[in-house]
Amino acid sequence: MNCKMENAPTVNNGGRLFKNDICFIALLLLIVSALGLCFYLFREEGDEVVVTVNGEVFGTYSLAEDVVVEIRTGEQGCECNRLVIKDGKAYVEAATCPDGICAEHKPISREGESIVCLPHRVVITVRATEPEEAPDIIV
Repeated sequence: MNCKMENAPTVNNGGRLFKNDICFIALLLLIVSALGLCFYLFREEGDEVVVTVNGEVFGTYSLAEDVVVEIRTGEQGCECNRLVIKDGKAYVEAATCPDGICAEHKPISREGESIVCLPHRVVITVRATEPEEAPDIIV
């Protein structure tokens, strides 16, 4: 068997294959970063906060009104998350869960953002309500 490998790209032939790989990966990262930034910057502001406990809706609250909500879960309501909605943003002010990650989360206000408390099985999600559309009428 007589194979000629003289034109096959290798790392040793000046590093051309390696440099091209780096350029390709850098270009892909740039494109993905630009798309991610566009999706992040052009998200809609949310209108309301939906609170679910164990997958069931606990309550829906408007981001336009300042309110404090005590989310009680567990046996006899001994587990608590205090949700604060103020200035169009929602955050967990205090929680009785052992890790307290939900209380350290930054305030949320854009559609799709959420705060999750795994020990209490609480999910707080911002969503944008869709404006009511007029029915299509053919005249």
